[in-house]
Amino acid sequence: MGTDVIDELKTLLITELNLEDISPDDIDASAPLFRDGLGLDSIDALELAVVIDRKYGIKIKSSDERNKEIFSSLNALADFITANRTR
Repeated sequence: MGTDVIDELKTLLITELNLEDISPDDIDASAPLFRDGLGLDSIDALELAVVIDRKYGIKIKSSDERNKEIFSSLNALADFITANRTR
């Protein structure tokens, strides 16, 4: 997995989800994105899916059984994007 994708995702998370008082260095790529980790919620997941579609050409449907795995951490999301990106 490329650190470039992780760095891009950190910046996207902060800018697109309006995460205030957080810098890219504050985000642990192996920590959970939801609940105890970064604290994202289901609305954040929807917004993130739209951003991923727009930036990487990857459609993630809410009915995808892999969503829990895909969004488990920034590392998992970066792996998924690297394997499936069209842009």
